[in-house]
Amino acid sequence: MAVYFISGIDTDAGKSIVTGVIARTLLSQGVKVITQKFIQTGCTGISEDILKHRELMEVELYEADKDGTTCPYVMTYPASPHLAAEIDGVHIDVKRIHQSTEKLVSQYDVVLLEGAGGLYVPITRGYLTIDYIQEYKHPLILVSSSKLGSINHTLMSLELCRLRGIDVRYVIYNDFPNDSEIIKNDSVMVIRQYLQEHFPDCQLLELPVLGEESRRAELHIQW
Repeated sequence: MAVYFISGIDTDAGKSIVTGVIARTLLSQGVKVITQKFIQTGCTGISEDILKHRELMEVELYEADKDGTTCPYVMTYPASPHLAAEIDGVHIDVKRIHQSTEKLVSQYDVVLLEGAGGLYVPITRGYLTIDYIQEYKHPLILVSSSKLGSINHTLMSLELCRLRGIDVRYVIYNDFPNDSEIIKNDSVMVIRQYLQEHFPDCQLLELPVLGEESRRAELHIQW
C-alpha cells in the first residue's frame, strides 16, 4: 500500500496534470490506483481537480468521487483553504482528510494525494500543508515548472523538506510553458545538482508539454 502526497512549488505548477498522468501510467501497468484531492477551493460539487484526473486517466467518475471520499472539502471561494473555509463557514478537520485516505488505501494499491498550492499553504490559521505531510509521513512528489523563478521556488521547497525530514521521492519538472529551452535546460541541471547533494535517492523526472504529439506522455514512479 502506498500514499504519495503531490505538492507544487507554487500555485499552477501543474500538480493536477502530473497527478493524472502518473495515475494513467500506473493504470496502464495494471496497478490499482486512485487519486485524491486534499482540499478544493473555487468550485462547487465534485472537485474540478478530481474531474481533471479522471479525464487524464480516461475513466468515469468513481463512487468515491461522488460521495466525497476523494475530496472531503470543497469550498466555493477561490482562495487559500484557511480563508475559503472561513468565508464558507467550514471547519477543516485534517483527521477527516486522513480518514478518507485510509479508506482509499484499504481499496487501492496506490493513492495519489494532491495538495492545494505549495508546501506553506495554510490549511487553518495555525496549520500548514507541510505540517500535514510531516505529521502523516507521506513521501512527497514535488512538482516544479519551467516558469521564470522556478529554481528559487524549487530549491526553497526542497530546503524546507530537508529541514523537516520529509521524504522527497520525486521532483517532476513540468516543461509547461517552456518559454525558453535555455532556461529549462539550466533549471533542470541546477535542480539535479541540488538533489544529488541533498536528496541522492530522489529522482528527477520531466513532463513534456501535453500537446497532440505528447498527450500519451507517461511518468513512471516506483511504488
